[in-house]
Amino acid sequence: MKAIRSARRQRGSEVVEFAISATLLFILLFGIIEFSVALFDKATLTNASREGARTGILYRPEPRDNASENAAIEQAIRNYAEQFLISLGGPAQMEITIERPNGGTLQSGDSLVVTVDYPYQFLLLPGFIGTLGNVLELNATTVMRAE
Repeated sequence: MKAIRSARRQRGSEVVEFAISATLLFILLFGIIEFSVALFDKATLTNASREGARTGILYRPEPRDNASENAAIEQAIRNYAEQFLISLGGPAQMEITIERPNGGTLQSGDSLVVTVDYPYQFLLLPGFIGTLGNVLELNATTVMRAE
């Protein structure tokens, strides 16, 4: 009889233990998912900056127009990013920086530097953990020589 009363008192403890364990499990699970998506987006940005740099170092006959080349580089980056970037908040808001030596036209042997900055917005984690903030700044830089 005494064992039956003791068992009845402990029934609620299983639910409390599950609630504590499940909360930690879900935070860990969503953390793994969030940071996996962030790492995938980082790799995507790196590839997008490479695509832009490849577009920028293509041979073009003289006279070269920096404005139209910059537009082609930015379009190549945006096309790649829109195709592969995981951005659930709408289109990606990227900042693209293109640097040429001495600000002039690209000559054979010069290096072209393409930098892409992207504010990755967390999906779920900031709601659970307030110290993370809502945005993680991801960036990728590619340097290629014109041949």
